[in-house]
Amino acid sequence: MTHIEKELTYKTSNTYSTLNHLTSQTENIWFVCHGMGYLSRYFLKYFKGLDAVKNYIIAPQAQSKYYLGSKFKHIGASWLTKENTVLETENIMRYFDAIFEAEGIARDKKLIVLGYSQGVSVAMRYMAKRKIKPENLVIHSGGIPNELTTDDFSYFEGKVTLIYGTNDEYLDDTRIKTERQKARNLFGKRLEIVPFEGKHEVNTYLIERLFE
Repeated sequence: MTHIEKELTYKTSNTYSTLNHLTSQTENIWFVCHGMGYLSRYFLKYFKGLDAVKNYIIAPQAQSKYYLGSKFKHIGASWLTKENTVLETENIMRYFDAIFEAEGIARDKKLIVLGYSQGVSVAMRYMAKRKIKPENLVIHSGGIPNELTTDDFSYFEGKVTLIYGTNDEYLDDTRIKTERQKARNLFGKRLEIVPFEGKHEVNTYLIERLFE
């Protein structure tokens, strides 16, 4: 018997979630990529402390959904695995393209890209591949893809904030040093590193005060 794995292209659909309303009074548009195990509509809760008039939040939804735990009650989702990473990444890039087109993101608004945990990898890959120009990139408690280089971000002139918990159960001292150095190599003086005392969790306090 001969095993052959084939590839095809087909049309698919996916959801995404938004918080607040995009109006003439909106100042900031946030594109926020959740971590593994989240659904986008629940990830939005971390941004409810932002001024609802000034901030419009867009949360894409990872396509690969699965049951959390053994009771098959709660559902989470994952962006990528080591299986067919290149192909799956391209699918995600096209999905993000569709969101940007559907939302008609205006250039007179400040764009903020935030990735949390696993969401860091897809957020940064999207910036690198599509050369979008947010004023701020927030890297929150996640790993920077190893393949990204300074050339990928040579076009980018915005501010970068690296946030992580000093007691993050997924980040030992070696990993923290590695991620800090990768960020410095990519962004140099544009980088601000903001550690906080805490575990692997979304820090709403810092998010709400990033751009005061």
